[in-house]
Amino acid sequence: MARNQKAKAKAEQAKGKAKEAVGRAVGNERMEAEGRMEGARGDARQAKEKAKDTFKH
Repeated sequence: MARNQKAKAKAEQAKGKAKEAVGRAVGNERMEAEGRMEGARGDARQAKEKAKDTFKH
C-alpha cells in the first residue's frame, strides 16, 4: 500500500510541474497556480508517507 501512495505522490508532483510549466508557457495564471497546488499536494503526500515509514521502523 505504501508503494502505491508513494507512486501517487510522485505522479502528482510531476503532473503539477507539467501543468505549471504549460500554464506559464501559454500565459494562463490559473493553470500555473493549479499546477503549483497539485505539486504541493504531492509534496505533502510524500512527506506523510516518509513520516509513516519512519515510525514503522
